[in-house]
Amino acid sequence: AIHNHGPGDKRYPTAESAYVLLKKMDPRMGLCIDIGHTQRLNRRPEKDLIDFFDRVLDIHIKDVTASSEKGVCTIIGRGVIDFPAFMSAVIKKKYSGTLSLEYEAEANDPLPGMAESFGYIRGFLSNA
Repeated sequence: AIHNHGPGDKRYPTAESAYVLLKKMDPRMGLCIDIGHTQRLNRRPEKDLIDFFDRVLDIHIKDVTASSEKGVCTIIGRGVIDFPAFMSAVIKKKYSGTLSLEYEAEANDPLPGMAESFGYIRGFLSNA
């Protein structure tokens, strides 16, 4: 799976930039959508999931502080990503691949932020 890396990545800044290369290749080649980098390009992660779903093999979830290159990782639910919309798309599409928390904040003590992030997602899923 090709991972999009957002602003600054000249080759695969978006899931779409990889998708256009992959769509006619072997279906075992796909995407790892990083929704934080997607949002930092001011794209809607749920739209990319829906639009490129046939090639989504992996998703990295995180939240970011801004829909621009200046956005940095933050605890899920405290940033600008519309997690209810994104998680609703995951459920509606019946996504069964890997969904991984990629938490890059508080490098010296990430566990509290990771726990809160998992709690946010679990809370959403328990009410979905």
